[in-house]
Amino acid sequence: MEVKLWNDKREREMYENFAELYAIIKATEKLEKAYIRDIVSSSDYETECQKLIAHFKTLASTLKDTVPSIERFADTYKMDCPAALNRLVTSGVPATVEHRAAASASTTTSAAIVAECVQHFITAMDSLKLNMVAVDQVHPLLSDLSGSLNKLSILPPDFEGRTKMKDWISRLSKMGAADELTEQQARQLHFDLESSYNSFMAALPNAGT
Repeated sequence: MEVKLWNDKREREMYENFAELYAIIKATEKLEKAYIRDIVSSSDYETECQKLIAHFKTLASTLKDTVPSIERFADTYKMDCPAALNRLVTSGVPATVEHRAAASASTTTSAAIVAECVQHFITAMDSLKLNMVAVDQVHPLLSDLSGSLNKLSILPPDFEGRTKMKDWISRLSKMGAADELTEQQARQLHFDLESSYNSFMAALPNAGT
Protein backbone atom coordinates (compact mmCIF):
# COMPACT_ATOMS: atom_id res chain seq x y z
CA MET A 1 0.00 0.00 0.00
CA GLU A 2 1.41 3.38 -1.03
CA VAL A 3 1.64 6.00 1.71
CA LYS A 4 1.18 9.58 0.58
CA LEU A 5 3.34 12.10 2.42
CA TRP A 6 1.37 15.08 1.12
CA ASN A 7 -2.24 16.00 0.52
CA ASP A 8 -1.75 18.92 -1.82
CA LYS A 9 0.83 20.65 -4.02
CA ARG A 10 2.05 22.89 -1.19
CA GLU A 11 2.81 19.95 1.11
CA ARG A 12 4.47 18.10 -1.74
CA GLU A 13 6.75 21.08 -2.37
CA MET A 14 7.58 21.27 1.33
CA TYR A 15 8.64 17.62 1.50
CA GLU A 16 10.66 17.99 -1.68
CA ASN A 17 12.45 20.92 -0.08
CA PHE A 18 13.03 18.81 3.03
CA ALA A 19 14.58 16.11 0.83
CA GLU A 20 16.79 18.72 -0.87
CA LEU A 21 17.91 20.10 2.49
CA TYR A 22 18.65 16.58 3.74
CA ALA A 23 20.72 15.89 0.60
CA ILE A 24 22.71 19.15 0.93
CA ILE A 25 23.59 18.42 4.58
CA LYS A 26 24.64 14.84 3.75
CA ALA A 27 26.68 15.96 0.72
CA THR A 28 28.44 18.65 2.77
CA GLU A 29 29.31 16.14 5.48
CA LYS A 30 30.88 13.81 2.89
CA LEU A 31 32.76 16.71 1.27
CA GLU A 32 34.15 17.88 4.63
CA LYS A 33 35.38 14.37 5.45
CA ALA A 34 36.91 14.00 1.98
CA TYR A 35 38.76 17.32 2.40
CA ILE A 36 40.04 16.39 5.88
CA ARG A 37 41.31 13.05 4.53
CA ASP A 38 42.96 14.81 1.56
CA ILE A 39 40.85 12.83 -0.92
CA VAL A 40 39.75 16.01 -2.72
CA SER A 41 41.98 18.96 -3.71
CA SER A 42 41.61 22.33 -1.98
CA SER A 43 40.41 24.05 -5.15
CA ASP A 44 37.79 21.38 -5.94
CA TYR A 45 36.68 21.34 -2.31
CA GLU A 46 36.28 25.12 -2.23
CA THR A 47 34.29 25.24 -5.50
CA GLU A 48 31.89 22.49 -4.44
CA CYS A 49 31.59 23.76 -0.88
CA GLN A 50 30.68 27.26 -2.06
CA LYS A 51 27.94 25.76 -4.27
CA LEU A 52 26.52 23.73 -1.40
CA ILE A 53 26.61 26.74 0.95
CA ALA A 54 24.85 28.91 -1.65
CA HIS A 55 22.13 26.25 -2.21
CA PHE A 56 21.78 25.79 1.54
CA LYS A 57 21.35 29.52 2.22
CA THR A 58 18.68 29.83 -0.47
CA LEU A 59 16.81 26.77 0.76
CA ALA A 60 17.14 27.68 4.45
CA SER A 61 15.69 31.10 3.66
CA THR A 62 12.77 29.50 1.82
CA LEU A 63 12.13 27.07 4.68
CA LYS A 64 12.65 29.50 7.57
CA ASP A 65 9.00 29.23 8.65
CA THR A 66 8.75 25.44 8.48
CA VAL A 67 12.36 24.75 9.55
CA PRO A 68 13.31 27.46 12.06
CA SER A 69 16.20 25.36 13.38
CA ILE A 70 18.50 23.39 11.05
CA GLU A 71 20.01 21.61 14.06
CA ARG A 72 16.55 20.43 15.13
CA PHE A 73 15.84 19.31 11.55
CA ALA A 74 19.04 17.23 11.57
CA ASP A 75 18.14 15.81 14.96
CA THR A 76 14.57 14.94 13.88
CA TYR A 77 15.82 12.99 10.87
CA LYS A 78 18.66 11.42 12.91
CA MET A 79 21.40 12.97 10.78
CA ASP A 80 24.82 12.60 12.36
CA CYS A 81 26.49 15.43 10.42
CA PRO A 82 28.43 17.71 12.82
CA ALA A 83 30.97 18.83 10.20
CA ALA A 84 28.21 19.82 7.77
CA LEU A 85 26.28 21.76 10.42
CA ASN A 86 29.45 23.59 11.41
CA ARG A 87 30.23 24.47 7.78
CA LEU A 88 26.69 25.42 6.73
CA VAL A 89 25.22 26.95 9.89
CA THR A 90 28.12 28.15 12.07
CA SER A 91 30.86 29.07 9.59
CA GLY A 92 29.07 29.81 6.31
CA VAL A 93 32.33 29.72 4.32
CA PRO A 94 34.57 26.88 3.07
CA ALA A 95 37.40 25.75 5.37
CA THR A 96 39.97 26.97 2.81
CA VAL A 97 38.57 30.51 3.07
CA GLU A 98 38.67 30.30 6.89
CA HIS A 99 42.31 29.18 6.80
CA ARG A 100 43.31 32.00 4.44
CA ALA A 101 41.59 34.55 6.68
CA ALA A 102 43.36 33.13 9.75
CA ALA A 103 46.75 33.21 7.99
CA SER A 104 46.15 36.78 6.86
CA ALA A 105 45.19 37.84 10.39
CA SER A 106 48.29 36.11 11.75
CA THR A 107 50.52 37.93 9.25
CA THR A 108 48.92 41.27 10.09
CA THR A 109 49.38 40.63 13.81
CA SER A 110 53.05 39.67 13.29
CA ALA A 111 53.68 42.84 11.27
CA ALA A 112 52.19 44.96 14.08
CA ILE A 113 54.38 43.25 16.71
CA VAL A 114 57.50 43.66 14.51
CA ALA A 115 56.77 47.40 14.31
CA GLU A 116 56.28 47.46 18.09
CA CYS A 117 59.65 45.73 18.67
CA VAL A 118 61.47 48.15 16.35
CA GLN A 119 59.92 51.09 18.21
CA HIS A 120 61.02 49.71 21.61
CA PHE A 121 64.57 49.00 20.37
CA ILE A 122 64.99 52.53 19.03
CA THR A 123 63.41 54.17 22.11
CA ALA A 124 65.75 52.26 24.44
CA MET A 125 68.87 53.12 22.38
CA ASP A 126 67.87 56.79 22.05
CA SER A 127 67.22 57.04 25.80
CA LEU A 128 70.75 55.82 26.58
CA LYS A 129 72.18 58.35 24.12
CA LEU A 130 70.25 61.05 26.01
CA ASN A 131 71.92 59.83 29.21
CA MET A 132 68.71 58.41 30.72
CA VAL A 133 70.57 55.80 32.73
CA ALA A 134 68.63 55.58 36.03
CA VAL A 135 67.19 52.14 36.76
CA ASP A 136 63.62 53.45 36.93
CA GLN A 137 64.13 54.95 33.42
CA VAL A 138 65.83 51.98 31.78
CA HIS A 139 63.95 49.07 33.36
CA PRO A 140 60.46 49.89 31.89
CA LEU A 141 61.95 50.33 28.40
CA LEU A 142 63.66 46.94 28.49
CA SER A 143 60.54 45.30 29.98
CA ASP A 144 58.42 46.66 27.10
CA LEU A 145 60.97 45.45 24.55
CA SER A 146 61.22 42.03 26.16
CA GLY A 147 57.43 41.70 26.25
CA SER A 148 57.14 42.51 22.54
CA LEU A 149 59.93 40.07 21.60
CA ASN A 150 58.19 37.30 23.56
CA LYS A 151 54.95 37.90 21.63
CA LEU A 152 56.66 37.43 18.27
CA SER A 153 56.40 33.74 17.35
CA ILE A 154 58.30 34.13 14.03
CA LEU A 155 61.62 34.61 15.85
CA PRO A 156 63.78 31.53 16.49
CA PRO A 157 63.38 30.19 20.06
CA ASP A 158 67.07 30.83 20.84
CA PHE A 159 67.01 34.45 19.61
CA GLU A 160 69.90 36.21 21.41
CA GLY A 161 67.97 39.46 21.92
CA ARG A 162 65.48 37.74 24.24
CA THR A 163 68.28 36.27 26.36
CA LYS A 164 70.23 39.53 26.58
CA MET A 165 67.17 41.60 27.54
CA LYS A 166 66.22 38.99 30.16
CA ASP A 167 69.73 39.17 31.65
CA TRP A 168 69.67 42.97 31.76
CA ILE A 169 66.22 43.08 33.36
CA SER A 170 67.38 40.59 36.00
CA ARG A 171 70.45 42.72 36.70
CA LEU A 172 68.44 45.95 36.97
CA SER A 173 65.90 44.30 39.30
CA LYS A 174 68.64 43.84 41.88
CA MET A 175 69.46 47.55 41.85
CA GLY A 176 67.60 50.46 43.47
CA ALA A 177 65.21 52.60 41.42
CA ALA A 178 67.39 55.70 41.78
CA ASP A 179 70.64 53.83 41.00
CA GLU A 180 72.29 54.70 37.70
CA LEU A 181 74.18 52.58 35.22
CA THR A 182 77.88 53.33 35.09
CA GLU A 183 79.28 54.66 31.84
CA GLN A 184 80.67 51.20 31.10
CA GLN A 185 77.30 49.50 31.83
CA ALA A 186 75.41 52.02 29.69
CA ARG A 187 77.87 51.50 26.85
CA GLN A 188 77.54 47.69 27.13
CA LEU A 189 73.73 47.89 27.22
CA HIS A 190 73.70 50.11 24.13
CA PHE A 191 76.01 47.65 22.37
CA ASP A 192 73.73 44.72 23.35
CA LEU A 193 70.66 46.59 22.15
CA GLU A 194 72.29 47.47 18.84
CA SER A 195 73.55 43.94 18.18
CA SER A 196 70.18 42.47 19.20
CA TYR A 197 68.39 44.92 16.89
CA ASN A 198 70.63 43.94 13.97
CA SER A 199 70.05 40.23 14.70
CA PHE A 200 66.32 40.93 14.98
CA MET A 201 66.19 42.60 11.54
CA ALA A 202 68.29 39.81 10.02
CA ALA A 203 66.00 37.13 11.50
CA LEU A 204 62.83 38.53 9.90
CA PRO A 205 63.45 37.49 6.26
CA ASN A 206 64.43 34.00 7.45
CA ALA A 207 61.06 33.80 9.22
CA GLY A 208 59.29 34.40 5.91
CA THR A 209 58.28 38.02 6.38
